[in-house]
Amino acid sequence: MASTQEVLPTPLDATSNPPPLFDGTTRLYTYYSCPFAQRGLQDQIKLVPLNLANRPAWYKEKVYPENKVPALEHNGKIIGESLDLIKYVDSNFEGPSLFPKDPEKAKFGEELISHVGTFTGALYTAFKADDTVKQADAQFDYLENALKKFDDGPFLLGQFSLADIAYIPFVERFQSFLSAVWKYDITAGRPKLAAWLEEINKIDAYKVTKTDPNELVGFYKKRFLEQQ
Repeated sequence: MASTQEVLPTPLDATSNPPPLFDGTTRLYTYYSCPFAQRGLQDQIKLVPLNLANRPAWYKEKVYPENKVPALEHNGKIIGESLDLIKYVDSNFEGPSLFPKDPEKAKFGEELISHVGTFTGALYTAFKADDTVKQADAQFDYLENALKKFDDGPFLLGQFSLADIAYIPFVERFQSFLSAVWKYDITAGRPKLAAWLEEINKIDAYKVTKTDPNELVGFYKKRFLEQQ
């Protein structure tokens, strides 16, 4: 059977020339394995993948002085920081908004998005601790409880939203790493989290952004275990 998998652009490195910057093309400067960049993929945006281990000097000099990904080139300006970027895309591109108008949901959505840094930071700390599983339990219990707040759908705010986009790239990585190294199943005893993952994995726009789990585990092992 013929494969229909999308052929992605080759990452640009220090030897690469820049694209024709600020020519009206909307570009997402990204790194394929980066959870922050994974949040921003859109059909309307031209992908410009970078080799972060040997990134081109022109990126910092001419595109984004912070020298991080993702960064979106749109309407003559650059938008960085992934959480700001997903809100920008939601507000500035066609299609229904992925942030609810209901005041209670909107408030809780902002709380969830502002908690992403705490959630990821606690798990990064747990990966280097002696009680990794205990610390991980607290973070995934947080998600399980958040998923119980609204009962009109399987997602964090009931219906699919920016809150789900903010969390899923990290949960995807943490699930693979914790399972491979600690034999820890993040869905055990958490039916809401299990249902959330099942539903998100049905979304075609998400599935095409996923990274090979073996690649993720290898990267995290090198980052958190081999440096100890």
